[in-house]
Amino acid sequence: MTNPEQKTTGHGPGTGGGPGRGAVAFVACTEEVHAEAILEILNEAIVNSTALYDYRPRGPESMQAWFGTKRASGFPVIGAVSPAGELLGFASYGSFRAWPAYKYSVEHSVYVHKDHRGQGLGPLLMEQLIAKAIEQQYHVMIGGIDAANRGSVALHQKLGFSHAGTIRQAGFKFGRWLDLAFYQRVLPTPREPVDG
Repeated sequence: MTNPEQKTTGHGPGTGGGPGRGAVAFVACTEEVHAEAILEILNEAIVNSTALYDYRPRGPESMQAWFGTKRASGFPVIGAVSPAGELLGFASYGSFRAWPAYKYSVEHSVYVHKDHRGQGLGPLLMEQLIAKAIEQQYHVMIGGIDAANRGSVALHQKLGFSHAGTIRQAGFKFGRWLDLAFYQRVLPTPREPVDG
């Protein structure tokens, strides 16, 4: 698979512990190429985890609107792709809140395919996403994480995110109340923020 924004790294699956061969490539995901694989990853998380506060798997038609929003706002969707072209995981961000003064803040998400977790892909995807947020002149990255998701909390702390607060019993799934923890990282950009 080729892509003008493709980057490769010698870290990750096939380079020190994970299955597979060769380097992982980081690509700008497109609806045409990656929608089905992204939907599979999202739906697995919906059905089997509290990573998404959603109840029912999404249909293929949902990806058109999802990608449309990303394109319209210039938000990245960064994929980690194996040498064989398999999407191993992805990371993206979107608006934190709709009001204009939040324009320098984004809320992000990162998901790794169930068969490729524990191989270091999460941090690699997040590093790519943080670099993109700086390039796009954002100031704060925010992750809303189920407070019981220790793996995601540890990932964010390792990458310099700090706990900004927790909303107790914000969600209800799998027969129990869920606490939503917010983690943030302040970026050095923009150099000259402006009102309006």
